[in-house]
Amino acid sequence: LQCGFCTPGILMTLVPFLRDHPHPDEREIREALSGNLCRCTGYQNIVAAVRLASDGIPTPGR
Repeated sequence: LQCGFCTPGILMTLVPFLRDHPHPDEREIREALSGNLCRCTGYQNIVAAVRLASDGIPTPGR
């Protein structure tokens, strides 16, 4: 992220998304982000950050 204008919307989208999909693949992440517009990036680092965050979410039963 560069300017930060899109950050609140992305967070508002991804927090409940990760609650419902704790270990998404790249396609699922990009689909979840499809309603958010970021003019500064190509979303690569945003997707990478979501994948990194999801790695820290415990899997139930483990």
